Amino acid sequence: MIKILITGGTFDKSYDSINGVLFFEKTHIPQMLKRSKCKLSVNVETLMMKDSLEMDKNDVNKIVDACKREKSEMIIITHGTDRMINTAEKLSKENLNNKTIILTGAMIPYAFGSSSDGFFNLGCALSFVQTLPKGIYITMHGEYFDWSSVKKNKKKGIFERIK
Repeated sequence: MIKILITGGTFDKSYDSINGVLFFEKTHIPQMLKRSKCKLSVNVETLMMKDSLEMDKNDVNKIVDACKREKSEMIIITHGTDRMINTAEKLSKENLNNKTIILTGAMIPYAFGSSSDGFFNLGCALSFVQTLPKGIYITMHGEYFDWSSVKKNKKKGIFERIK
């Protein structure tokens, strides 16, 4: 069983065409799994629907607590990309050595259709969570990174390995 913990982020934002703003309505993950014809055993839990820049210490603790209590050894966390590494660092300080935890997100909301990277990133996370050794990772754009050896390049809109 793979557990997907939803926290929000650009991944799940929708677009209000009247006011021209992004907002949270509901998670797109169940729709994405159905659309991809995913045959894996997946359980989805929404923890929150927040932009990671709006997450506080209590929100991060809620993510950590969910990972601690989760019985599955395979966990995917959908997360805003701006603070994804911070949450991964907090998770690394916990005793979660028996789990493979993947954090993923999107630079463009899934609701934007084919221009979004979210669908691809979710697919990669589902593959990596089944194949990587126990640990905490970030996956974006087809690559996986150990949480401590990656940074977000805001100018290029990508994640890069720290050398």
